[in-house]
Amino acid sequence: MIRAIVTDIEGTTSSLSFVKDVLFPYARKHLGVYVRQHANAPEVRQALGDVAEHCCARMNDEQCIAQLEQWIDEDRKITPLKFLQGLIWADGYRSGELVGDLYEDAANRLQQWRSDGMALYVFSSGSVLAQKLLFGHTRYGDINSLFSGYFDTSTGPKQEAGSYRSIACAIGFDPHEILFLSDIAAELDAARQAGMATYQLLREGTAPCEGHPHARDFSVITF
Repeated sequence: MIRAIVTDIEGTTSSLSFVKDVLFPYARKHLGVYVRQHANAPEVRQALGDVAEHCCARMNDEQCIAQLEQWIDEDRKITPLKFLQGLIWADGYRSGELVGDLYEDAANRLQQWRSDGMALYVFSSGSVLAQKLLFGHTRYGDINSLFSGYFDTSTGPKQEAGSYRSIACAIGFDPHEILFLSDIAAELDAARQAGMATYQLLREGTAPCEGHPHARDFSVITF
């Protein structure tokens, strides 16, 4: 019996275009200004230090900014970049420039599942901060109260079964009691290998993959 649901974000609860066409360009546009204005903040200094450490080089702030911008352009998933993106997006959400994208069917079904006693979790390549910001500023209001926990790639890569075993251990359910939702075949394969049930969301022309049930939206998911 399914007792918990772990959901991806991009292409699952929210559109891929929101991240690609809104969030990433916003962070790219504001990165340099944000880092220069907050260069003495401890968390920013730590992130810049992490950039230099990742590159195995001594780097000044401008070199770090240039490296971070290059990582954005290359769509790299580097921890200090994700952290700084989260800080920049937080400013955007607070100012009202950004509104978290959430499919209506996902909003409705998540609320229904939570009302039915289902435990809900998030596993996304975006940082936990970025996840909470998105779900905290949707046109349906702040829905963070629906979720019992959040996981990002600090748990492990999304395409490795060990990451899903770690999540099952962390939330206290056997893998077979957990349903994982995503649009990405390799992630679904990894979750299935770990023992979880799976469902593929076919958003925005996503091609169905073999070995997993699939649904056009959350309203038709059954288990």
